[in-house]
Amino acid sequence: MSGRILVVEDQEDNRRILRDLFASASYETIEALTGDDGVRMAETHRPDLILMDIQLPGIDGYEATRRIKAHPGLCHIPIIAVTSYALGGDAGKARDAGCTEYITKPYSPRQLLATVRRYLEG
Repeated sequence: MSGRILVVEDQEDNRRILRDLFASASYETIEALTGDDGVRMAETHRPDLILMDIQLPGIDGYEATRRIKAHPGLCHIPIIAVTSYALGGDAGKARDAGCTEYITKPYSPRQLLATVRRYLEG
């Protein structure tokens, strides 16, 4: 298995969990701590998949997703919102912004990995 995953997440503990999870599945992980950095990293590294937190410093995950999806060279990249936002309508807001999937925290690492594999391995 191979694939490059951009993790846009401001909490170190969450990044470490995802880094370890994806390393165990032989995925390369790139990390960004803010929405602005996430957009820049997507442009620079052209990942195969993006995991996007919603509550971020600077621009939020919704706006970062909209900017990535507006870029002709990046719009094909699946974006999975991974967030603690779990109110009614939040999943719809994420999809309206361009997210392909919406996963709430806390999540099952096994289920998250299965979702990632579905996108990276077809």
